[in-house]
Amino acid sequence: MLKTIAKKTLRYWRPFELIWIFVFCTVAIWITIASDDNLFGFAVFLSGVLCVVLVAKGSILNYPIGIFNTIGYAWLAWLNGLYGEVGLYMLFYLPMMVVGILMWRRHIDAGGIVVMKKLSFKGGLFTMVICVLSTLGLGFVLSQLSGQNTPYIDASTSVLSIVATILMVRRYRDQWTTYIVLNALSIIMWVFRLSSGSAEGALMIVMWSAYLINAFYGFHNWSKGAKLAAGGIDAA
Repeated sequence: MLKTIAKKTLRYWRPFELIWIFVFCTVAIWITIASDDNLFGFAVFLSGVLCVVLVAKGSILNYPIGIFNTIGYAWLAWLNGLYGEVGLYMLFYLPMMVVGILMWRRHIDAGGIVVMKKLSFKGGLFTMVICVLSTLGLGFVLSQLSGQNTPYIDASTSVLSIVATILMVRRYRDQWTTYIVLNALSIIMWVFRLSSGSAEGALMIVMWSAYLINAFYGFHNWSKGAKLAAGGIDAA
């Protein structure tokens, strides 16, 4: 099934997507060489970029690539004392990769794209309240750990990642508003790590910046997809 979907997906790459990937990968290569970083950090970056672009397109192929990115990013977070990120990626995000494949494969259209939907106003408000309360609680717990850096920012990215992932596997467009906030906070978190001497800091800032741009693109794409799925206006 994945092989068939891959062939269909490759036919629908848009010029913007290809240019976007090329520009950010070029910047990442330059940073990797200039900072004498290892190729593993670049591999994490590249897999992450491909993964989020495929999610924005609504392609189930994002999940196999996302599995590598999840494990790789967790290792980099461990090296930088971001333990909330490590727990999130290994204990939640990795298993959800498998859940996502199982859930999405039942809702794929003829073009190999997942059927999209959006939350109601009440659903969005409830989601926001959960994010705020969970961030405050987890931030307090992380602040008690020795060696933990930026506990409340780390907590917010962890909580938002969980919420966004749940929204993603359930095919909600509203994952992208969550991702926009998440990516902005992640950039701030890695700026702090870079200022503290993190070898991977610059590359991670570029990666999360790429994710942020992609989140706006994903929101646009999924808004059109949700309207089509609900029988709304034409997406052209």
